[in-house]
Amino acid sequence: MSSDSVLLLETVHFAAEKHRDQRRKDPEETPYINHPIGVARILSHEGGVTDVEVLQAALLHDTVEDTDTSPAELEAKFGPIVARIVQEVTDDKSLPKHERKRQQVEHAAHCSRQAKLVKLADKLYNLRDLNRCTPVGWTGERVQEYFMWSSEVVKGLKGTNLALEEKLEQLFKQRGLHL
Repeated sequence: MSSDSVLLLETVHFAAEKHRDQRRKDPEETPYINHPIGVARILSHEGGVTDVEVLQAALLHDTVEDTDTSPAELEAKFGPIVARIVQEVTDDKSLPKHERKRQQVEHAAHCSRQAKLVKLADKLYNLRDLNRCTPVGWTGERVQEYFMWSSEVVKGLKGTNLALEEKLEQLFKQRGLHL
């Protein structure tokens, strides 16, 4: 087995352990780990991304934000580049939600290319999921607001990966939004 395969399997295992008790907010309460795996798959299969550190960061992108994982733990286990990418896409949960959302829009254009790739795939996964089903407790209006906010974030990520950006553009057009 190649060393890249070993690294990716170790990363999937770590993420699965960290997210093991978490569920998505869809009516089926699908296992949360499906999300980071799906984000990494979008990068590799649809975005043509082969950079193992970007794929690892995609698998780990919610561990610091949503589990007891620390940036230092990621750096010790996966190295400084993966830890930095994850940190770039991690919201500060001590801030109010509206401020976190504002910061995502503001910071998108200033992220590294690696972090922008993870953000593009994360947005694509989440928007597809919203089109598939409405999360428990969400209204149609809230879903549309999420699409509008996401389009503002994605504007700051343009010029990173044409294939992913075109897929996002299609989703936004279906909602009457333009980048």
